[in-house]
Amino acid sequence: MADSASEQPPAPPLPRAFLDFLEENGLDPSIYSKGDTIPRYIRLKPGCEIWVPGIEAELGCELKRVDWLPGFYAVPPQIKIASSESYKSGKIYGMDAASGAAVLALGVSEGDHVLDLCTAPGAKLCMLSDLLGSSGSLTGVDISRDRLAACRTMLQKYELGDRCRLFIADGTLFSLLPLRSPVNEKSYVTNEADVANIFGEWTSKRSYKDRKAAVKLRNSIGSQLSLTTSEPELFFYGKSSGVVGLRRSELFCAANNAEASSFGYDRVLVDAECTHDGSVKHIQKFEYWGWKTLEHRVLDAKRTNSLMHVQLQLLTNGFGLLKAGGTLVYSTCSLTFAQNEDVIEQFLMENPSAELQAVDASKNWPCRSGKIPNTLRFDPNTSETSGLFVAKFTKYLTLVHTLGGLNVIYNVFDPGASAMTFLIRNPQSMWSMTWFLPRMKKRQVTVGHEVLFQSADNQCIIHLWIGI
Repeated sequence: MADSASEQPPAPPLPRAFLDFLEENGLDPSIYSKGDTIPRYIRLKPGCEIWVPGIEAELGCELKRVDWLPGFYAVPPQIKIASSESYKSGKIYGMDAASGAAVLALGVSEGDHVLDLCTAPGAKLCMLSDLLGSSGSLTGVDISRDRLAACRTMLQKYELGDRCRLFIADGTLFSLLPLRSPVNEKSYVTNEADVANIFGEWTSKRSYKDRKAAVKLRNSIGSQLSLTTSEPELFFYGKSSGVVGLRRSELFCAANNAEASSFGYDRVLVDAECTHDGSVKHIQKFEYWGWKTLEHRVLDAKRTNSLMHVQLQLLTNGFGLLKAGGTLVYSTCSLTFAQNEDVIEQFLMENPSAELQAVDASKNWPCRSGKIPNTLRFDPNTSETSGLFVAKFTKYLTLVHTLGGLNVIYNVFDPGASAMTFLIRNPQSMWSMTWFLPRMKKRQVTVGHEVLFQSADNQCIIHLWIGI
């Protein structure tokens, strides 16, 4: 017979306003009863697989391998890892599997230059750093000093900060490109006056003179940046991040979209601020905070509209910093259409060089398709994870030509190659497809908004949509 003292009281019913909200977004209310049954997920630091038996003994449970997500394990939801020696010593991370999937969707390779535009609290940042290995660079941006301090602590704890830069900045305005060229150390040791303007190795202990110089510098460089409200503050940098030996004026040099297309980031992650309605544990907190608080934080139309505006700005700015041919992943832990598909649709309408792509790895993932093809949704019922929306984009270099008074947009994947890749888009339906075309020549122009192209060997015919 079960101990009555250990029985949990039934969860209070969800308020009518929240149930209406779920119905509008096609969401099953039962997902919010899964809080006590969804597994807790941990990620093992690469190279620590041999410690699995010891970690199991310490936690007192089996680590169940997540077959569809390398390096991840599921443990019972009641298991606490923060006090364990395995966590304190940096062998394991606490990270939901859906969040790990969003990082994996980026397809990070060694040598990539990666931007994590909304980087706190740091679990994704650490996974990105692990994927980069010993080459490339990682830039993390967050608007909160306290949250970024937590990210820095994680990088130091797991010994992952060597190739990282962290900036306190508004992600909708951040405009600094990766540092792709190594600094010649001999070039910056010039004179005593110049030394104060050059970055040495980072240290957490700065002299009063250095702190005063940093404040003076931040007050003086605003005119050099396109950021209108505040310039980014360099909060942390590793020895191999490209910062050491760099002049401050070289680091704080804002870029435009044309420069970003050639010298921008290879991979950009935009895990945008949202209402967190996809987090079962977050929604359950309103049982104690009060459902009126939920109405203000989650259901309020003005707040949602404000968040959508910020989300679109974050996505647009992140895409602007992406190199042509690069990959961007947009994710939120909201399950609403407004903060996901609606933002994506608006973004695609405003950015003809963006293409929504399928996440190849997702064929084996326990998730479902979003309202727009190639978007993904994780939720407690389908995935046994927290709720998460994921969309993957690539960027094409856009060339515009005029034909008969109409603008023809060629989205070229690799303009330096002997052949071209065109993005063909129908703006009305937002349908698109990519073709690899050798030596194309214009065959004829049809009536309306369509141009017919045919390859020299007559093996491939495409239609390129055009608009006024």
